[in-house]
Amino acid sequence: MHIDRNEKIYLIGSIILLVVFALAIFISGFAYGIQVPLPEAQVNPNTVATPGASPWGAPAEERVRELAPGKYEAYILAQTWVFSPATVTIPAGSEVTFYLTSKDVQHGFILQGTNINMMVLPGQVSKLTATFNNPGEYFFICHEYCGVGHQTMYGRLIVE
Repeated sequence: MHIDRNEKIYLIGSIILLVVFALAIFISGFAYGIQVPLPEAQVNPNTVATPGASPWGAPAEERVRELAPGKYEAYILAQTWVFSPATVTIPAGSEVTFYLTSKDVQHGFILQGTNINMMVLPGQVSKLTATFNNPGEYFFICHEYCGVGHQTMYGRLIVE
């Protein structure tokens, strides 16, 4: 079977590109330690909001807590068309670790004006840490379609 010269060039070029891409993935994964984020922990989505069962079972106003000066953690529960707590207030210059989980379906969490973007899955805890130096109001929204009231699922991070 005869293969045209141009076809051979494109075929060889394609194979070279595949090898280069495979090497790039291999090198980034092993040499630089770049990995796909894994869930921080597992929780039972049926009992995650039960008082005493997990941090998400505490009242909403108690789920943002100061660990040390300038260091906070926020436990946010995503559920049918609402984030709880819907408002998080911290002082400027604070480092916040967000812990999110869902008790019903897949949700998303994106904090506008930042590079914070997470998938929120039932039974899995997503964790991300960020520092907020600039005072202002940042909205977080669900960016994964989660049902009829999806457009109402948002909250605010207030940096004072």
